[in-house]
Amino acid sequence: MNMGFLLLAFNQISNNCGMLHYTSGGQFKIPVVIRGPGGVGRQLGAEHSQRLESYFQSIPGIQMVACSTPYNAKGLMKAAIRSENPVILFEHVLLYNLKERIPDEEYVLNLEEAEMVRPGEHVTILTYSRMRYHVMQAAKTLVNKGYDPEVIDIRSLKPFDLYTIGNSVKKTHRVLIVEECMRTGGIGASLTASINENFHDYLDAPIVCLSSQDVPTPYAGVLEEWTVVQPAQIVAAVEQLCQ
Repeated sequence: MNMGFLLLAFNQISNNCGMLHYTSGGQFKIPVVIRGPGGVGRQLGAEHSQRLESYFQSIPGIQMVACSTPYNAKGLMKAAIRSENPVILFEHVLLYNLKERIPDEEYVLNLEEAEMVRPGEHVTILTYSRMRYHVMQAAKTLVNKGYDPEVIDIRSLKPFDLYTIGNSVKKTHRVLIVEECMRTGGIGASLTASINENFHDYLDAPIVCLSSQDVPTPYAGVLEEWTVVQPAQIVAAVEQLCQ
């Protein structure tokens, strides 16, 4: 079922899943996993193309992760099932057909750990879910232009892996955030605030955040794709950051 229908259960997710452990004085644990497809890309219209990360990030007690590959989809799901906390696993509608060899042996990923996708020296690009592929497409162009971007799939949307992110910021001194979430109140805004609070002294330039347009998602395919960040925009943003 599309993630948009989670809004019908927002009260239960917020007041029960998120807060019951605290309001019960620790008597109850809430080992709940909520998962499903969402995001822009299949002409599903405004109601079924929502990115609900921004809705749920402010709820205390809930962890949020986003998968982008078959490998981390399995590893994060196993970790979420084993967790004693409520976890929302965001899956993108355009990534279900991805194929990848994964280990036969058991593996479980850390719910709070980012993935270093591409080491680099010139700029840190933080992204997640479908935008990982737009970023990697842009990275090929950037390399041909003489830039060396470091790409990190943050995976954990709440809490952020500030250890991995911080080490990258200290190395590159420049940060570009690329998300499919809308700009106002999105994950990018929270991530920008966290980096500024913790690593401001290491920045040589203001953080740049590329997000989706603050509009309902159109049904028409061309307009739908216009609302989200494209590789050319990422290339242009890096070029400006590295001037």
